[in-house]
Amino acid sequence: TLAAFSALAFVIIIIPGPSVLFIVGRALQHGRREALLSVVGNAGGEVVHAVLVAIGVGAIIAASEAAFVALKLAGGAYLIYLGIQAIRHRGEGLAIPADASAEAAVQARPGVGRVLGESFVVGVTNPKTLVFVAAVLPQFVDPTRGPAWAQILILGLVFAAIAIVSDGAYALLASGAKRWFAGSPRRLSRVRAAGGGMMATLGVVLMLSRRVA
Repeated sequence: TLAAFSALAFVIIIIPGPSVLFIVGRALQHGRREALLSVVGNAGGEVVHAVLVAIGVGAIIAASEAAFVALKLAGGAYLIYLGIQAIRHRGEGLAIPADASAEAAVQARPGVGRVLGESFVVGVTNPKTLVFVAAVLPQFVDPTRGPAWAQILILGLVFAAIAIVSDGAYALLASGAKRWFAGSPRRLSRVRAAGGGMMATLGVVLMLSRRVA
């Protein structure tokens, strides 16, 4: 059962979707460190979805049209905000002199807590992931194998682990492309703006998307 679920989860996760586009946008905006932290934060949101499904709240939210719309509007608006902020501050940190201290270079980058927090909010407000988790995880529960809530939590952790590996690969590829542009501050500024544009566009698409029955 676990193997079958893992195979299905891998197919779903590896196909580029909102999470992948968000991770790629962060990689182009900041780089490898921030992209990988965003992968972890986003996966934390998926674990919350599994917890909600395990205690029964997830199924209620997934079945409620009003809750679904509210969740997608909140998530979309937050992505648009992050995208606009990325475009506005696309040039920050690029003018640090070559002889500047390492401390100054580090201060030009967002903190670990901020990156994890922002990506966690994006992950937990992604209604499509919640609907998938609520619809799929219970189907792999075997009543003879113990409490249903425990099995759902385990499957949710497996789903998050697979997502970390898959999204992490996308993060490394995208951050590699960013480093290729790092030789020119102007080009790097444009790449950061493109990453912000991707996040803002993703937010608009999420807000306008319709629920799949």
